[in-house]
Amino acid sequence: MIEKGKISGLQMAILLYPTVVATALLILPATTGQFAKQDMWLSPIWASLFGYLAVMIAYRLHHYFPQETFVQYSEKIVGKFPGKLLGFGFLFFILHTNGMVLRDYGEFVTGNFLKQTPLIVMIMSMAFVCALAVRGGLEVIARSSQIFLPVFIVLFFLIILLLIPALNPKNMFPVMDEGITRSIRGAFVPSLWFSELFLISFLLPYLHEKEKGLKWAVVTTAFIMITLVTTNLFTLLLFGDIASSFTYPVMDAARYISIADFMQHVEAIVMAIWVTGMFIKICIFYYVVVIGTAQWLRLSDYRPIVFPIGFVLVSVSMWSASNLQELTHFTRTSWTFYAGLFLIVIPIVLLLIAKVRHKFPKKQSH
Repeated sequence: MIEKGKISGLQMAILLYPTVVATALLILPATTGQFAKQDMWLSPIWASLFGYLAVMIAYRLHHYFPQETFVQYSEKIVGKFPGKLLGFGFLFFILHTNGMVLRDYGEFVTGNFLKQTPLIVMIMSMAFVCALAVRGGLEVIARSSQIFLPVFIVLFFLIILLLIPALNPKNMFPVMDEGITRSIRGAFVPSLWFSELFLISFLLPYLHEKEKGLKWAVVTTAFIMITLVTTNLFTLLLFGDIASSFTYPVMDAARYISIADFMQHVEAIVMAIWVTGMFIKICIFYYVVVIGTAQWLRLSDYRPIVFPIGFVLVSVSMWSASNLQELTHFTRTSWTFYAGLFLIVIPIVLLLIAKVRHKFPKKQSH
């Protein structure tokens, strides 16, 4: 195995949680509110079903190929050449998605805080820091997340507590006045964010106790769902029907916080949440691209390609969209089908083929 490090089930959970939440935290209320209106707090519940599905698919494939990742076992399932094509397509998808995540990070920081700083500087600085973590290996990323995640969670709940005096419970009524249709429509985009949990297929082979992988993945999915329901609910109670009109509703919510003219302008807390969460998310996607590329090329060590892939990642982030509006539009439309293909459809097909081949091994050989 190229990766020599090992992580625990808890460390895997700590890695997975911000991988989904980091992006969704600021963008989710606007995305779901556009379709679900006052039922937007229900949408993450339906979306989490895709998270459980992605986890189960990844775990079942891991059961058949316990020492291999998606890039490796796809060749064994569908053959060398088709498997290579699938592996290349998957790696390109992860690289492209990570480029968009990196661009989103840069746009948020430069647009809200460091307005005089060139976008490329923000993107390159984050990419460089993440490259150092990825080059250190999976254990380094896991230990980094153990440090940053408590900060992420404490700051998030601090924002929630400070918003309580400004909330209006009437904003969530009437509940499901048109049934569950609106909340399901609002769940479409976040369901693909939950599907990113399929990336555990690159983490499960490196667990100390493999039998605990499924348990921690399911627990993580539940905590992600609770976090996103809380985010949408508090945004709805604060803004009501206009929540979808903000690009970053949570950021605008933080600007409402004012306690005795003493505690104001706490947007910096939101920035701290965003930076810590995005660091872990970018690292995980970056690591998947690096380790997957090394396995696709059958290299003996992945470290020599970390910085070259980082250069490509920065290029993709600048190429992915001309501005934030275009990036947001692509994320809410085309990316959902794009992600659904690689994170749900193709893995399901591979799992079905793997089941057939393991059930009828003799017939296959004939």
